[in-house]
Amino acid sequence: MAMQHPVIVFDAICVLCSANAEFMLKHDRKGLFRLAAMQGETGRELMQQAGIDPADPESFVVFDGGRILMNSDAVIHIWSRIGWPWRIAVLGKVIPRPLRDAVYRLVARNRYRIFGKRETCWVPTPEQAHRVLP
Repeated sequence: MAMQHPVIVFDAICVLCSANAEFMLKHDRKGLFRLAAMQGETGRELMQQAGIDPADPESFVVFDGGRILMNSDAVIHIWSRIGWPWRIAVLGKVIPRPLRDAVYRLVARNRYRIFGKRETCWVPTPEQAHRVLP
């Protein structure tokens, strides 16, 4: 799948993941990123391409320029590209990846229990809809 914009594939029934997606749309003023819910056709296909079961994900994925980023690398990548003051997240790279990813996986495995689960998938506002893939 050829992509003109970086694509974030996220869990649209996860309250934390949906909140992060909404935050990114609000603060990505240049409109760099696109979103795809892993419950949708495009998101499911991209998750499988990354080797992740979309029915049982423990990470979200960012596809950017032929690279596939997951776990803490994906978080740092997104936040460092949406502008100031969020760009400061790039400093997270000073923490060794195994430690960052261990914390990421702990939160990811427990995200529904800690933050909750939506009954239905998150839906973008009409103004955001052009940035969300089917």
